[in-house]
Formats: sequence, structure tokens, C-alpha cells
Amino acid sequence: MAVATLAIGMIFIGGTFFTGVHFATLSTERTIATVAADEAFAKVRLYGINLTDPNLATDRLAPFETLNPIASDEFFYPSEKISGEKQYCWSALCRLVDSGSNDRLIQVTVFVSRKVSSTATYPGGATRPSPVQVSVSAVSGPGNQNKLAITTPAEQTLIDGGCTIADNRTGLLYRVVQRDPVALDTIVLDRVWQGGSADSVWVVPPPVGGGRYPCIAVYQKLIRF
Repeated sequence: MAVATLAIGMIFIGGTFFTGVHFATLSTERTIATVAADEAFAKVRLYGINLTDPNLATDRLAPFETLNPIASDEFFYPSEKISGEKQYCWSALCRLVDSGSNDRLIQVTVFVSRKVSSTATYPGGATRPSPVQVSVSAVSGPGNQNKLAITTPAEQTLIDGGCTIADNRTGLLYRVVQRDPVALDTIVLDRVWQGGSADSVWVVPPPVGGGRYPCIAVYQKLIRF
């Protein structure tokens, strides 16, 4: 009986140990993500944006690299040279806050992600984790105010529980709580959807062929150029 009691106790202790390691890893990555995001915002401000670029508008998000095609290694963290492959990277989406000719205020949304391996590829042919656009529609009916249906079947694997999505028209951020247990093409958000009935969102998808969602955290800031 003593041996059995000891074995059960060790099982519980072992489970607690692995849980502690998991949360410690999450905490470390969140700290790294905060520093990487600060560096990303600084680079966006440093390299600048062409405010007359037709891709920049008040009613849609545009990837920073389409507004300013800087060198690809600038999107990896840390900026300084290190031995081995850099594991973390960032991407930014930009939206003009006001279309007035004298307004230079840009909403910048930064996604910080981990790159799992040098051979991993991502939807759209990207070699690093970066946001892709997914078509969605609001689910009608009472009790569905926080639900979205992914309208293109091929895009349904790009979003799952735990993801953070950005509304293409407003840049508002939502957390995906889970897939709807009945309608598998439907996602449940952490709050009421404030976008249009037929819209699109941006999300950092998992690698081609499956795997962990790479996005660690999403940050947003208004920058005046």
C-alpha cells in the first residue's frame, strides 16, 4: 500500500512539474514577444510608409511589406547577428486612421510568431509565419452575435481555437475561443462581432501540413508619420 500511495503521489507531482514547465515557457515567450514588438514598431517608424500608396486605406488592412519592401531578415528577432537560426519573427498590418490629407496617423498591428524550423513553409508560399486573409460571414440568429462562418472551405484549417484575428476593415482584434461543436466551419469569438455581415479577417496560420499555431502575441499601436 505504501508503494502504491507513493506511486500515485509521484504521478501527481510529475504532472505538476510538466504544467509548471509549460507555463514558464509561455511566460518566457510572452516576454520575448513584448521586446520583439517594440523593435517591430521602431522599425516600422524608422523605415516609414508611403502615405500615397493605393494599398493604404481606412477600410482595409495592408501588410507592411507591401507598403515598404524592406529586406526579409529585418522581420526576424533579434536584429543583431547570432549563431544559428533566429526563432522569432514579426509581421505588421497597417491601416490609415483618417483619409484626411493632413492626417498621418497609422494603426499598426504587429504579430509576433515563432518559426518552428528552417524547412517549414506557410500558406501563401511564405517562408516565415505571417498573416493571411480569410473570408468570413457573420452567423445570423439569436445567440450567434459572437460567431463567424469561414466561407471558403480551403481556408477552414487556417483558424482554430486560441488564435487572434484582426478585422480587415477596422483592425479590431478578437480572440477565437473555439470551433463551434456543431457547425465545424464556424468559430466562436471572445466578444460580439462588430464587423460586416460578409467580411474578411487576418490570422497567422499554422505551417503547411499542420502543426502548432506559431503566433505568440499581437500588439497594436497608433503611429504618426
